[in-house]
Amino acid sequence: MTTSGPGQTYGGSSVTGGETYQAGHDDSTTAMDASVLSRAETTPLITEIREDLSVFDGIVDKARAIIARYPQSRSALLPMLHLVQSVQGYVSQAGIQFCARELELAPAEVSAVATFYTMYKRKPCGEHLVSVCTNTLCAALGGDEIYQTLREHLGEPGKPLGHEETAGTPGEPGSITIEHAECLAACDLGPVLQVNYEFYDNQTPEKAVELVDALRRGEKPAPTRGAPLTDFKDASLQLAGFFDRESDVEGPSQAAETLAGAQLAQDRGWTAPAMPANVAFPDLEKK
Repeated sequence: MTTSGPGQTYGGSSVTGGETYQAGHDDSTTAMDASVLSRAETTPLITEIREDLSVFDGIVDKARAIIARYPQSRSALLPMLHLVQSVQGYVSQAGIQFCARELELAPAEVSAVATFYTMYKRKPCGEHLVSVCTNTLCAALGGDEIYQTLREHLGEPGKPLGHEETAGTPGEPGSITIEHAECLAACDLGPVLQVNYEFYDNQTPEKAVELVDALRRGEKPAPTRGAPLTDFKDASLQLAGFFDRESDVEGPSQAAETLAGAQLAQDRGWTAPAMPANVAFPDLEKK
């Protein structure tokens, strides 16, 4: 975390433009609890914690290929975060620092983005990420029941698995992280869930249990639509923009339910009115 701007924090106190900071109560990092430190004393405590970035040595070329896509390097941050997630199965503090180094950003800037988007996981994920849609329509159609069933099935007796918790050892074969997700944009096929962001439509609690049991056995059931199933790390690599196999982009991308309206219009000869040429835009109210 940097200390250059107002409103940033160290320990439990706000870092403003003043000259002193209140140290947080953390016996593992400092013995100066509740003492007042000068800016010169505080800065090393915040900035000299360096992670080992050697785990990312194998993706430096990919990182720089991503950066080269953009006129401004900071615009590459979102795919860069997916890239580091493809290495460790989550965005670690080392991953934050790697992105900051390559993009010449402050770690606090990278952390602000990584903690905003739910697709970036801040703790190790399972081999597979199962996302159950529990938004309004899917919930009403059975999404809530599916989520609760999977929580109990993947958890221990009397202790259902919680949101973003993992059955098994994170990263190991057969491990599964479960989460409830907001709208997955498949209301015509609800209730739906995703495995590593691939769709499994028209689910029931029984079908969902069969699916996760197959994943735990090492199987990869074909999604309803989309590319063949891979694991969470590989899906993160694809989201970073790297498709190492032709099969990564193969598979049906649409469903009959989605095209039903267009098919009905075609069968009945319905067409939308044509846009008149040279349409004048209304005058805008002056402010």
